[in-house]
Amino acid sequence: MRTIPFSPPDIGEDEIREVSEVLRSGWITTGPKTKQFEREIADYCGTSKAVCLNSATAAMECTLRVLGIGEGDEVITSAYTYTASASVIHHVGATIKMCDTTKDGFEMDYDKLADMITEKTKAIIAVDLAGRMCDYDKLFSVVESKKALFNGNNDIQKGFGRVVVIADGAHSFGADYKGKKAGSVADFTSFSFHAVKNLTTAEGGAVTWIDRDFIDNEALYKNYMLLSLHGQNKDALSKTKAGAWEYDIIAPLYKCNMTDIMAAIGLAQLHRYEDMLKLRRRLIEIYNEELCDERFMPLVHYSDDFNSSGHLYLLRIKEISSDKRNEIIEKMAEQGISCNVHYKPLPLLTAYKNLGFDIKDYPNAYGLFENEITLPLNTKMTEDDAYYVAKTLKSIL
Repeated sequence: MRTIPFSPPDIGEDEIREVSEVLRSGWITTGPKTKQFEREIADYCGTSKAVCLNSATAAMECTLRVLGIGEGDEVITSAYTYTASASVIHHVGATIKMCDTTKDGFEMDYDKLADMITEKTKAIIAVDLAGRMCDYDKLFSVVESKKALFNGNNDIQKGFGRVVVIADGAHSFGADYKGKKAGSVADFTSFSFHAVKNLTTAEGGAVTWIDRDFIDNEALYKNYMLLSLHGQNKDALSKTKAGAWEYDIIAPLYKCNMTDIMAAIGLAQLHRYEDMLKLRRRLIEIYNEELCDERFMPLVHYSDDFNSSGHLYLLRIKEISSDKRNEIIEKMAEQGISCNVHYKPLPLLTAYKNLGFDIKDYPNAYGLFENEITLPLNTKMTEDDAYYVAKTLKSIL
């Protein structure tokens, strides 16, 4: 029987060679490969700087911290996302606010979002779900319309003069919106390079930001470095220079740096990434061709305005319950096909129930979840695999 895993890492000889070189070099933690990876990410995204960290979660949390967001502040995110989009808000002591999606749409309801902004709102964490970027024109229009309510607590917040737009771009590395790459559209963007992502470093993430007159890019970069390495003012590479052992701890901060081993994998992946994106697009086209009847409602990945990174194939099946959806997933597994669900809305999870969130307040998010199934989509698949998945699903239905 054919076996099609959901999202295996696509690791080849290039990645193995890069990692071997790092292991033989004697320098395996944050060092020259990480710095090179940062430069190449920035070049790819069209930004001046990128910071590599150990996860997208760390990237988002550090971003909230460099913005000075904390207790007494509110940050809005989607109810239809993975926990990391919301947990980082809790980590910094701010209050989580969740916005429902539009009916039958995976993005936040921008009209509801506008109504949720108060004097306490300091940021919005928008979610580029499945690799498709949000409608950032609408997002920026919303925050601009609420500028009169904004009261900055520090210089960087006052520089923005409005709610800051942070992209949870865990899925969207390589996507574009109206001709601009993910990473150069939102004020700040965090990417994930986890093992299941299009481009992986095993674990890892990065953050980019748009140049602003009131932001000193070098100072901001150093702030991220302090946050990621205990508040130490010299990294290990700097301390290896002759006589340069001495360092200071500026503040008792955190530990979330990327290693050169991780960066080596990422560099090899980045050098063949455009071919990987092309294959993902072809697999999506096959699914769309095969699943084109009125029962199916797939997420649209490509249009005149945007190109997705093709990270996940989200498919809703009309008029089925969550129990029926789960039965379909089990039957697909019996045919060797691993499927998934993206996502269980946050208010259904114990952690967020305990914080007072109730799924009844998010009917549209629940409606998406109830009949959504995510088909396998990865660059270890062949075109024939995609045809097999689609035909098997139709046969089961």
